[in-house]
Amino acid sequence: MTTVAIDRIPAQPRRYNEDAVGIGSILLERGLIKEEQLEQASAEQNRTGERLDHALVRLGFVSSGEVLKAIGQQFAMPIVDLNDLEVAEDILGTLPPKLVFKQQCVPIGRNNGALQVATCDPFELTAFDELRLLTGMAIELVLADEQDIRKFIRTHYGVAGDTLDELSAEIEVTETEVTGAEAQELEQAQAASVIKLVNDLMLEAIRERATDVHIEPYEDRLEIRYRIDGVLSHAGVPSTVNRFRNAIVSRIKIMANLNIAEKRKPQDGRITLRHKGREYDLRISVIPMIFGEGVVLRILNKTAAMFQLEELGMADENLRRWDELIIRPHGILLVTGPTGCGKSTTLYASLTRIVSDEVKAITIEDPVEYHVDGVNQIQIKPQVGLTFATGLRSILRHDPDTIMIGEIRDLETAEAAVQASLTGHLVFSTLHTNDAPGALTRLLDMGVEPFLVASSLEGVMGQRLLRRICNACKEPYKPEASEFPPDFKRPRGLQLYHGTGCRECRQTGFRGRVGLYELLVMNEQTREMVMTKANAREIAKVAVAAGDLTLLRDAGFDKVRAGVTTIPEALRATQA
Repeated sequence: MTTVAIDRIPAQPRRYNEDAVGIGSILLERGLIKEEQLEQASAEQNRTGERLDHALVRLGFVSSGEVLKAIGQQFAMPIVDLNDLEVAEDILGTLPPKLVFKQQCVPIGRNNGALQVATCDPFELTAFDELRLLTGMAIELVLADEQDIRKFIRTHYGVAGDTLDELSAEIEVTETEVTGAEAQELEQAQAASVIKLVNDLMLEAIRERATDVHIEPYEDRLEIRYRIDGVLSHAGVPSTVNRFRNAIVSRIKIMANLNIAEKRKPQDGRITLRHKGREYDLRISVIPMIFGEGVVLRILNKTAAMFQLEELGMADENLRRWDELIIRPHGILLVTGPTGCGKSTTLYASLTRIVSDEVKAITIEDPVEYHVDGVNQIQIKPQVGLTFATGLRSILRHDPDTIMIGEIRDLETAEAAVQASLTGHLVFSTLHTNDAPGALTRLLDMGVEPFLVASSLEGVMGQRLLRRICNACKEPYKPEASEFPPDFKRPRGLQLYHGTGCRECRQTGFRGRVGLYELLVMNEQTREMVMTKANAREIAKVAVAAGDLTLLRDAGFDKVRAGVTTIPEALRATQA
C-alpha cells in the first residue's frame, strides 16, 4: 500500500530582515523576551525560514497575543477580534479567494473610502501594494490573530477555496477553444489542482481533529461534513465544489487503489498518509447513491500516544474491578458499544497494562489501529482466507497467554473465542451492542450455546464517549429546574458548568471527549439467567441489585457533577 505525503509546501518561505523590521527589538524593549532567547530564535529562523515571531512563539518564549499587541502598539495599528465580526458579502467579494489564501489577509469593511484589511503580517508591504493596485482603493491595515484569520478564511471563503477558484478558472478556459499542447498542459494543471483540493480537505479534517469525513452527493449540491468529538458539522466548503464531485471521488479512489470505472457497486479501500511526521490510516467506503457516489473516510492516527486505563475516564471502582478481571488466567472479556465509541482504545490500554516478559499476547485485527510494543499483531486478509475465525485457530498454536480479537462478527468467530477461553486463554474482544447486558443475549442470538456463554464469559464493559466542556470558555451556570432529569441526584451546593463557545472549540462549548463506562461482572445469578435465556433487561436488574453492574447513565451524571460535561450531553449519550 502506498503512503501519501500531504504536507503543503509553500512556494517560497518568507523571511524577516531583522534590521529592517526590528520585531526582535520591539519585543526586547517591552521586556517580553531576553537576548539569549532572541539569539536562539534567530538561529531557528535561519534554519527553517519561518518568521521570527513564529519561531519565538513555537519555542515558548512569548505568546502570539503578546506579539500581536506589541506590533500593534509599535505601529499604532488597531487590533480586531474576527470571531464575532459580521462582514457583508460585497466586502468579502472585493478580493479574490486566491489572493486571500495566498496573502492570509481578509477584507473586513470600508472606512472613508479605504478598504480595511485584517492581517497578521504587516511587514509584507509589497503584498499590500498588490491589493491597492487590484482594488483601486486605499488600503487601511488592521491587525488580527493569525489563527483567527485562518478560521475567518475557512468560514467565509471555504476550505480549499483558493484551489476551487483555480479549478473554476481552468474550466472556463477549457470551454473556449484550446487545442494541442495547450490542452495537454491544461489537463495536467487540472489534475494537480484536484490532487491539491483533496489534500486540502484531508488536512483540514486532521487539523480539526475529525474522526470521519462524509462526502455526500445531492441533486443540486455536494455536502462535505466532518465528525468532530462525535458530532457532524459542515466543513465550510464553497458551493462551487459541486462542479468537481466526480473528480474528488475519482482522486480518492486512485489514492485507495479502487476501481475508478466501477460506479455501480460499493467499494472499500485504505489510504496511508503522512503529515507533520505523523502517520494516518484512512479507511475508505464508497457507495453508489441516486445522485452520485457517497464517500466516508474514517481517520485513524496510527502514531497517537497510547492511553493508560487511568486516563480513559473510568470510575475508581470500575477501574479496580476491571484490573482484577484482566489478570485472570482464562475467560472472555468483552467491550461493547456503537462504532467509534473507543472500544479498541480500551482494549489496547488493557493489553499494555498486562503485557510483560512473562505474558505473550497476540492480536488479530481489522485494521491494526495502534502498534503496541511487546504484542504480536496480525492484520486480517479475507481475500486470502485470513479471517478472525481462521486466524484465531492458528494463533492457538503459538502458545499465547492473552488473545485480542478485533471484533466478534459471526458465530464462527464467537465459537472460536469460546474454545480459546475454555482451553486456558484470556480473550479480549469487542461486540456491537447498546449496553453491557445486551452482549450476553447477542452471543445467544448468534447461536452460541447458553452453557458455553455462561462458563466462558467473565465480564463485559459497555462504553460511550462524552464530550468534555471546553476549558478555554468553561464557566459556572445555574440550570433551570426543568433541565434536571428526574433521576439526577443534586447534592446541596452543587455547582454546574458549561462552555460559552470560543475559537478553541469552534463555538460548540466542547473540546475533546472522555469515556463513560458500565461494567458487568458475571456472578452465579447472571450465569444461571444466561442458561435460561433471560432477556437483557432482566439480567441488568439482577446485576444492579447484586452490585455487579454499574450503569452508563449514572456514570454520565457523575461526570456532570464533577464539572466535566453538561446535563444535555450526558442525556444525549445515555438512556434511562
